[in-house]
Amino acid sequence: MKLTERVQRIKPSPTMAITAKAKLMKAEGIDVVGFAAGEPDFDTPDFIKEAAIKAIREGKTKYTPESGLPDLKKAVQQKFKRDNQLDYNLDEIIVSCGGKHSLYNIAQVLFQEGDEVIIPAPYWVSYPDQVLLNDAKPVVIQTREENGFCITPEDLEKAITPKTKAVVINSPSNPTGSAYNADQLKALAQVIVTHNIHCIADEIYEKIIYDGFVFKSIASFNEDIKKLTITVNGASKVYSMTGWRMGYAAGPKEIVSAMSKLQGQVTSNINTPTQYACITALNGSQDFLKGWIAAFKERRDYILSRFSQIPGIKCFKPQGAFYVFPNISACFGKSANGKTINTAQNLADYLLDQHRVAVVPGEGFGAPNNMRLSYALSMKDIEKGLDRIEEGLKNLK
Repeated sequence: MKLTERVQRIKPSPTMAITAKAKLMKAEGIDVVGFAAGEPDFDTPDFIKEAAIKAIREGKTKYTPESGLPDLKKAVQQKFKRDNQLDYNLDEIIVSCGGKHSLYNIAQVLFQEGDEVIIPAPYWVSYPDQVLLNDAKPVVIQTREENGFCITPEDLEKAITPKTKAVVINSPSNPTGSAYNADQLKALAQVIVTHNIHCIADEIYEKIIYDGFVFKSIASFNEDIKKLTITVNGASKVYSMTGWRMGYAAGPKEIVSAMSKLQGQVTSNINTPTQYACITALNGSQDFLKGWIAAFKERRDYILSRFSQIPGIKCFKPQGAFYVFPNISACFGKSANGKTINTAQNLADYLLDQHRVAVVPGEGFGAPNNMRLSYALSMKDIEKGLDRIEEGLKNLK
């Protein structure tokens, strides 16, 4: 059987692969500590779950408009106005099957052969592959830790060519936890407007921020940048609704209309009870987040303190999201139990196979000297997992 060329361009998600292997080991009775999955360990708040149950009991289980229930789009509209100082009409908003689906819809309607899409690295694993699936070319800008893993206006200027169609800005970032402040975003916005390229702003982690950091949407500076920006968000992280599959995007009417037409031929509407739950989530109290973020911060600080005590490991302090992204290149060339560590993938395999800890190697994020650990797990598991990592690294000689 001959598969299409497009599907052969892409690789399996390393995050999903490591998570699947760890779950299989757990199913076999092996005690594995998993730092791989990118989802909060908190349960979806009860008031949101009850809204879905109520919708099911009331028979609200049929098709809805392909781009989302009007009341859900109104809730998204109000969220953008309240949180981001952005005004969108309802025909400039679409609800899709998760943030990943929203991003793929954008790629489908904007990119084609001959286009280039600028992606800062480290990047979320799906950005380059979604570009490749749509016959365009990912152009990767390597960021630097001393710049907070953020691109500069000069970096962006150098990467833009006549073929550039868009740039992806993910803030706060998966996998680094870095975030762009208002001044940084404003400077990037000026470059984007000058060159008249699109900005895909992935803001899925916007509310998971620490140490007084102030989040800013790049589209909110002025109408010029707003007209070029498609802002993506969703319910997965902020409401711990990863399995419910709800993402949304807002941007120019012609782009959103094309996304809706595409979605009508591919998935139609997202899960209907999920839509009713998300109306309640967006319109309801957000007070539960304070406790979640306090817990995430405590875990972040503990992990950073532990890594600071391991010789050769350097770890950036995240401003948002729930990941740490330590540089583990000091381990390269060392061995233990007959296994030599030459890559981040080697180290991830070693830690999982011999020390029962699942981490995600940095290669899939465009950062081969790093590994990603999620701290969306209990402090008890974090302590146990770090004990195992520390033991594993000490055994390398």
